[in-house]
Amino acid sequence: MAALNSLLAPHSLASKTPRSFPTPLYPSFHYSLPRLSSPIKNARLHCHVSASSSAAEVVTEAEPDAAGEGEKFDWFAHWYPVAPICDLDKRRPHAKTVMGLDLVVWWDRTKGRWQVFDDRCPHRLAPLSEGRIDQWGRLQCVYHGWCFDGSGSCKYIPQAPDDGPPVHTFRKACASVYPSFEQNKILWFWPSTDPQCKDIAVKATPPYIEELDDPSYTSTMGMRDLPYGYEVLIENLMDPAHVPYAHHGIMRIPKINADREGGSPIDIRIETSNVNGFLAQRDIGYNKFIAPCVFYSAPHRLMSGNGSASSSDVQGGSALKTLQKPRRFLLIFMCIPVSPGRSRLIYVFPRNFAVWVDQVVPRWIFHVGQNLILDSDLYLLHVEERKFAKAGYSNWPKVCFVPTKSDAMVVAFRNWLRKYSNNQINWGTTSSEQLPPTPPREQLMDRYWSHVVQCSSCRDALKVLKALKLSLQIISIASVGIVAALNQSMISTITRTVVVSTAVICFLASKWLSVFIYKNFYYHDYDHAFR
Repeated sequence: MAALNSLLAPHSLASKTPRSFPTPLYPSFHYSLPRLSSPIKNARLHCHVSASSSAAEVVTEAEPDAAGEGEKFDWFAHWYPVAPICDLDKRRPHAKTVMGLDLVVWWDRTKGRWQVFDDRCPHRLAPLSEGRIDQWGRLQCVYHGWCFDGSGSCKYIPQAPDDGPPVHTFRKACASVYPSFEQNKILWFWPSTDPQCKDIAVKATPPYIEELDDPSYTSTMGMRDLPYGYEVLIENLMDPAHVPYAHHGIMRIPKINADREGGSPIDIRIETSNVNGFLAQRDIGYNKFIAPCVFYSAPHRLMSGNGSASSSDVQGGSALKTLQKPRRFLLIFMCIPVSPGRSRLIYVFPRNFAVWVDQVVPRWIFHVGQNLILDSDLYLLHVEERKFAKAGYSNWPKVCFVPTKSDAMVVAFRNWLRKYSNNQINWGTTSSEQLPPTPPREQLMDRYWSHVVQCSSCRDALKVLKALKLSLQIISIASVGIVAALNQSMISTITRTVVVSTAVICFLASKWLSVFIYKNFYYHDYDHAFR
């Protein structure tokens, strides 16, 4: 959380960074695609500075960019993150939806890897995610018992007689398999079951983030399903200016000026942009969008003291001293398109300092804070998306007024979406662009189904806290029962007072714990007016 707060604060570093990128700009990112185009200057983002004001006007309409004109982004030719490995239970199948595709994720102990299948049995299209892993390690459909191995081959059909034709060997009896890839402690999948894509990992791999595999970094992950679309999710994360307002009272933001919440101008510059994403720079660091899912933020090197190398790092110049490893932290967001009006966020904030904190503090406590942050602007974004849809997604530049440099990345993303994908995600033919209806507020801001059931740490914590609440209630009732059952002459006044006090304390503790569980694992409303 400290890393998140520091990076999003407009002036959290004392020393200013140069306008040009350092030479090793993104040393930790490795990204392989079958086809890469060279970076091009973003010609759609222009800043006009008024003679009477220092404010910059970001214009979203500009001349077409000749380089890359006509190039389109293929949404079904990229890797997508499915879930953190730590949240997948090897004992059961898991249902996931990505890009409008219903998936079943299961552990193939024969091959020792996670498999991703189309979530339907070829027999009668029952969801395989409701099935089980049988004693031989196969995925079994619980509707009629058909069993499949890791390659999708049907190995057993109970209804087929032993002396009949081997119908389980027919091609139509096979389950559809998606290519999958484990990297950075995350399971990825390629959204095509075409046999030609079976070995796609040889030609293309997901974006690799070195820090997530570096043992000197802590990298606690979290995941949350959200009731608004991918486009709104990713542009919200690209917008640091909303933090002191939408998350007021939750995140500690330095108050730079007279604004009560601490807002201030933020200088964001788009450096390069192409079909695969864009690079942006701020006064405190840089940002990188790798289409379609990864948004990566990091400040420039954090050294000791005020952000520059201390005198103890280099002395005299006559001899080189051992330099301390720079303090670094990053914000990594993986924004996953689930379906129209639905998205999933995987977040991780690796850092190479104060690593012991995450080794001592349980992961679920970290998630409690992050869920509160996500809840605080959830309703705003849900309503905002419906207004965008009503106005027409192609009319975004007309209905939105973005006059400052703080919106530069949001504008760059909308320009990228317009130029390479006609202002929308290509859901194929299986999904409709119709947004789902708005549910009641408690359902809209639900935490249990959107996070807890998918998170191994929060699931376990909820079980423990429920058991603790029940234990406190039992102790309270038992204490009162003991006092009532025993003759007053059999126990002293002091003992009776202690037992009654214990009963009251346990009762109040159970009530407090009940509220804590509900607010942190089921539903927590957020009222901006009283923050």
